[in-house]
Amino acid sequence: MKNYTQTIEFLYESSEVKAVRFRYALLCFDLLMLAYLVLSSFFYGSSLTHFLDVFFGIAILLDFLARLVISKPLMRYLLNPITLADVIVIFSLLLPMVGENLAFLRIARMFRLLRSYHVMDHLAKDIPYFQKHRDIIVSSLNLFIFVFVMTALVFETQVGKNPNITNYLDALYFTIATLTTTGFGDVTMQGSSGKLIAVLIMIFGVSLFIRLIQTVFRPHKVRFECKHCALYLHDRDASHCKHCGNTIAIPDDGLN
Repeated sequence: MKNYTQTIEFLYESSEVKAVRFRYALLCFDLLMLAYLVLSSFFYGSSLTHFLDVFFGIAILLDFLARLVISKPLMRYLLNPITLADVIVIFSLLLPMVGENLAFLRIARMFRLLRSYHVMDHLAKDIPYFQKHRDIIVSSLNLFIFVFVMTALVFETQVGKNPNITNYLDALYFTIATLTTTGFGDVTMQGSSGKLIAVLIMIFGVSLFIRLIQTVFRPHKVRFECKHCALYLHDRDASHCKHCGNTIAIPDDGLN
């Protein structure tokens, strides 16, 4: 048991080349898992997705157990939001095999998208492009997660009950039309719960959604380190540091 623990510690914590490659393999798995969560939604009910659900569920479970073995302190790891999201996703991937009554847990799979922030932290450390454009990428990520969580909620609560929503694309179409306040009316929600969800989406559509769009195309802050006080975030049009008052020269490509 001790040898297994040492091996896990080496793979997850060592700075040697083999360990770094292993962690990047896990990073690639996270990206693959995120892509699967989105794409599998368009193939609802197929036998292939049921098989892949089990595969990814077991893989995430093994990763979770490995991290659990070497975590110190244990409670900090268990109470970490990403850890809790992984636990929810594991249940959502494996428990629906017991019966369709638990199929609603598919909504919880979108919690795995929280892993995107963890992936972004790793990429920003090693790739200058991600560090330079981090604000825009994170804002885009927030928008992506928000849209797909809303779409998953619409799909899972309406499929099989609403003739207007028979696949994930229908749910995505309704969500985007509602968030943008376009409201074509050709796809509508049914039932009291459906109408309540539609109301919530409309409320978010005129607040959070528009806000996220604005931050994607025009972030409010730029990352540039002040040479005098090391303040890192500044207004886009700042000529002086708000913290120390010294002049700063933020590079500008003339497009802002």
